[in-house]
Amino acid sequence: MNEMYNISLAIHSLATVALLAVVFINLFLLISQRDLPKYKRLMSIFLTPLTLTTFGFVFFTGVIMMAAKHLDFTIFNILMVLISIAYIVLEVKRLKGLKYLNAQKERAFDAYKPFARRLLQIEFLMVLLVALLMWFA
Repeated sequence: MNEMYNISLAIHSLATVALLAVVFINLFLLISQRDLPKYKRLMSIFLTPLTLTTFGFVFFTGVIMMAAKHLDFTIFNILMVLISIAYIVLEVKRLKGLKYLNAQKERAFDAYKPFARRLLQIEFLMVLLVALLMWFA
């Protein structure tokens, strides 16, 4: 049983690192992209499914870890759940803003970029905080 818990913890750690990398890739592509239709297409085909799948993997392995610990809610576990909820809310806000962005308006993408960059930076810091809590707590 202990070996299974240790393997689950290792998988959860790797999934968290993968989520950190995906958020960084999202941030990098947002900063480097200049054309709104290309960015929307890239987001809808590649990045949004990758981001949500990676987050789902982190969330699912976290739920499995909670079940293995018999739902032992510690302060760190509650903080991870709250950060997960905040991550979902921020991601929905970012994607909703992109969905309703008009490609015909000239400065629409330039107005969206600071908003999305701020949300991605907050997401990156939240995931980094969770990773540090997991590894050093």
